[in-house]
Amino acid sequence: MLRFLFPVDGSEASNRAISEFLKRIDWYRQFPEIHLLNVQFPQRGNVPLFIDKESIDRYHQEEGMKEMRTARELLDQAGITCHYHIAVGTPPDVILQCAQELGCDQIVMGPRGLGTVKRILLGSVASKVIELSTIPVLLIR
Repeated sequence: MLRFLFPVDGSEASNRAISEFLKRIDWYRQFPEIHLLNVQFPQRGNVPLFIDKESIDRYHQEEGMKEMRTARELLDQAGITCHYHIAVGTPPDVILQCAQELGCDQIVMGPRGLGTVKRILLGSVASKVIELSTIPVLLIR
């Protein structure tokens, strides 16, 4: 069975990638197993000194679920069951690690839609994933 990883962040670009992928689902001979991944940034500074680990973990879970809500609803409306994962770290690194651990055949994601100047200055998660991935990456605009 094919296994696809969909990194989602609640943005219009990631939700559009899910919608557009659903329009193209018949491209595949067999229906893929879908894994949604939301990557939360780690708490910075002295936050862990003042807030216990369980509260921080709960915060990441709640925020991750909020950011995945629309993607999950789109898949539910299409009658597609998905697995979901919330992780903490640097998005490109976590995406690639998760894809490897899950044995994914493809990473499907939307580009963030940054302009040329911003992409050069800030970098892009999609660009980094494409650069470092050993499995195919499908970008859907």
